[in-house]
Amino acid sequence: MLKFYTAPGTCALATHITLAEAGAAYVAEKLSFKTNQQNSPDYLAINPKGRVPALVTEQGVLTETPAMLAYLAQRFPDARLAPLDDAFAFAEVQSFTSYLCSTVHIAHAHKMRGYRWATEESSFADMKRKIPETMGACFALIEQKMLRGPWVMGEQYTICDPYLFTIAQWLDGDGVDINAFPKVADHFRRMSERPAVLKALAELAA
Repeated sequence: MLKFYTAPGTCALATHITLAEAGAAYVAEKLSFKTNQQNSPDYLAINPKGRVPALVTEQGVLTETPAMLAYLAQRFPDARLAPLDDAFAFAEVQSFTSYLCSTVHIAHAHKMRGYRWATEESSFADMKRKIPETMGACFALIEQKMLRGPWVMGEQYTICDPYLFTIAQWLDGDGVDINAFPKVADHFRRMSERPAVLKALAELAA
């Protein structure tokens, strides 16, 4: 049984959806960011980074969304969540998830986590003003060059899709109109209807 640590409104949703898509046996443990539970001694013993998600497996704890997504795709090959028989295609999948993690998520984080990069309040305000531009540029690149359609990698649904859906949820709050990106908006709508997405969202809301 896998144990998955998550929190509402975070990137952990991508892994949560993938657990459901894979048909994995798991229990989801919600942390309260309002009470700073992610920095409690009990949780730091599991994930010293003090962040979600974290996935407790029989072999140890995994952190970082791209790693967890790749792990689930390989652990549950029958779910066909990645092109495991094609080294280059699998690397393309990892390239996309890495871009979401290292570039898009970081651009978004400048809105709320400016203290990671600066100390002056004026710097925080400047970072926030930049968010619509940086997030808009990221999604323009995804729209024009990365999202092949109907799914990120083309005809086959992969671990890229729940991750894109998760981060696309942040666009409205970042001052970006998702409808400016028709392919992304269509992808978001279809993802919203998937049973695994509905299951993960229901568990988060419970």
